[in-house]
Amino acid sequence: MTETTFDDRTGDAAEGDRKKIMATLAAATPEAIAGKYENLSPPSFELVRQPETGLVMVRGRMGGTGSPFNLGEVTVTRCVVRLETGETGSAYSLGRNKKKALHSAVIDALWQRPETRARIENDIIAPLAAAQETAKETVRQETGATRVDFFTMVRGDN
Repeated sequence: MTETTFDDRTGDAAEGDRKKIMATLAAATPEAIAGKYENLSPPSFELVRQPETGLVMVRGRMGGTGSPFNLGEVTVTRCVVRLETGETGSAYSLGRNKKKALHSAVIDALWQRPETRARIENDIIAPLAAAQETAKETVRQETGATRVDFFTMVRGDN
């Protein structure tokens, strides 16, 4: 069995990695991304699609398996940038924060460059993912502390 590196990955593996990167950026707070972005020195880029805000219909299913229904609309901001080296980065994020979408798109484009991929993963994505996992674990512990186990006692006089 051979070990896979970023340089010899197939398109599907690289696409899966990019989905994880984009999901991590989308789930991060605007302040966290802005802090990480300040430490970058990105090359110049052009706005292919400037940050813009719109609505997206969210669909749901009862019990996860029922018929789909329209749950409601959510606000989403998107942005697409192209680096001077040709990589195109895109980002979608919930809410109206245009800077978060712009910063995420630039980080996505830099991640696509082989020269900066490792730095983006180590300096930006890994800390953001660790912070998100810590927050999830905190919520799990807080909800676990309130868990109640119900049981039934059987009387002996049937």
